[in-house]
Amino acid sequence: MSSKKSLPAVHYSIDASQTHSHLFKISLHIAQPQAGQVVSLPVWIPGSYLVREFAKNLQNLKATQGGKAVAAQQENKSQWLIQCKAGQALQLSYEVYAFDNSVRTAWLDAQRGFFNGTSLCLRVHGQEDFPHALTLAAIKGSTWLVATGLQSSKVNKQGFGDYLASNYDELVDCPFELGNFWRGQFTACGIAHEFVVAGAMASFDGARLLADTQKICETEIKFWHEKKLAASAPYKRYVFMLNAVEEGYGGLEHRNSTALICNRRDLPALGMKKMPDAYVTLLGLISHEYFHTWNVKQLRPAEFKRYDYTKENYTELLWFFEGFTSYYDDLLLRRAKLIDDTTYFKLINKTINMVLQAPGRQVQSVAQASFDAWVKYYRQDENTPNSTISYYTKGALVALCLDLTMRSEGTGNLDQVMRGLWQRCQGGPLTEADLLAELQAQTGRSWHKEIKAWVHSTQELPLKTLLSSHGLVVHEDPSQMAQRLGLRVVESQGVVQVKAVLRGGAAEKAGMAAGDEWWAIASSKVKSTTWRLKKLDDLPLLLGNEKKAKATVTRDQKIFVLDLNIPTDVHTWRLSYTNSDQAHQARTSAWLDGISSTA
Repeated sequence: MSSKKSLPAVHYSIDASQTHSHLFKISLHIAQPQAGQVVSLPVWIPGSYLVREFAKNLQNLKATQGGKAVAAQQENKSQWLIQCKAGQALQLSYEVYAFDNSVRTAWLDAQRGFFNGTSLCLRVHGQEDFPHALTLAAIKGSTWLVATGLQSSKVNKQGFGDYLASNYDELVDCPFELGNFWRGQFTACGIAHEFVVAGAMASFDGARLLADTQKICETEIKFWHEKKLAASAPYKRYVFMLNAVEEGYGGLEHRNSTALICNRRDLPALGMKKMPDAYVTLLGLISHEYFHTWNVKQLRPAEFKRYDYTKENYTELLWFFEGFTSYYDDLLLRRAKLIDDTTYFKLINKTINMVLQAPGRQVQSVAQASFDAWVKYYRQDENTPNSTISYYTKGALVALCLDLTMRSEGTGNLDQVMRGLWQRCQGGPLTEADLLAELQAQTGRSWHKEIKAWVHSTQELPLKTLLSSHGLVVHEDPSQMAQRLGLRVVESQGVVQVKAVLRGGAAEKAGMAAGDEWWAIASSKVKSTTWRLKKLDDLPLLLGNEKKAKATVTRDQKIFVLDLNIPTDVHTWRLSYTNSDQAHQARTSAWLDGISSTA
């Protein structure tokens, strides 16, 4: 940019050179401030439904106007009143501490930098819809590169320089990755895509990751736009930013990019022949976040038509936006031919068991769970499995039930409904009424009864019947010991520690509590040795066929001996597929391949 006269009304300059102190230094130029200009930092980032208080990391806020200092009065936890005059350029300077190695905030050290605008960029009240510029200052002597989905204006070969956003929402929806990362490119349906990976080991097979991701992107573009493809896609280029770490998993969607984190051992390795489960999980994450480009970034809850960055933004529709995305992330891996039928059915099986093994499904509907995400899903504790249900997993099963019901009745499928919603809502705000209207338009009947039962109540889903209609047989196998007892434990260095006690289970009836360390076990009926317990699955070895035991636990340095009954009637679902019925086979092939079918 040639001069200050050409600068947009709001301009941020970011210095990432203070790597050892983990401080981003930010200057904010406001060309035409209001008298008593108000600025604030968001308290949450869209896509992650928790008030995270990003302002806790902001420090040393100072303001000048006409070369003179003006007061910056803090009004609340994340908002400041700048005692300035109207119409005369205002300059703010401040620092942000960045040491959260997640996809949600900001990170800066000598190896890598990363930031979301919600962590670094103060919002200038009253000017949110004006163009915003961001200048990322070059770091002297550094070989770091820059990756972002934000439109560049004038940058050097490394990517440092000037970027432009049409408004504040776009600015904070385009994260930046900095460092000596691996970088690759591909084209999907005529659209340029970039993939950058930080922290990969020497065995990383970048070509394999690009090829597989390209298949995912092409499959999803075709899913949403069919033959229109690139001309109808809601972006002109897309950037994947993956941070490979020793231990981590997750992703956060953005309008034309996504930030991902995974275990570096989950990456594809050179010479890899068989696809490991961990890599399938990574591909599922990539598929999930990319699908969000349409389903939550464009189609979105009506309550999110305009984000309020100052507080929680409530909606009962996360079961649709996260749950339906969770349904399609694995299904589209199958349609992209990255996994086979057997692997896909195993993934469905895993989701079903996660829901069935959560007592909270009988306490809270998935619509209520969506509304409560701010205080339940993102603030999990030892009682979470008993008090709520995941809108990801149960939402995915609601999508499965809708899809299989339509296919069984021969009235359409969920793919058509999703594309119909894209047209009905013009790729914008969506309500539950829109979904019901599109379901009726596609099938010719009302779906109020199903949505009421499956989404707004705690009734069990008709999974067995619907799976059977597509040739899938449900077997009920004996559960692993933790599930039989109603426990969730962590086993480390020979210690079994109770993390959660499930409602109504044998462990709760015995009196176990979260935080207990389970040290020993002995038979209640037969006089025998008391055994030191190091692994929960050792119980059958130590007790034989005995179903009554004495469990020794420690709690607050006290020792308790509890009477424990070990049940045999707790089961886990296992799916198998039979293609002997031609109707089942045709219907299932249509489902897995993404084509229309008849009953």
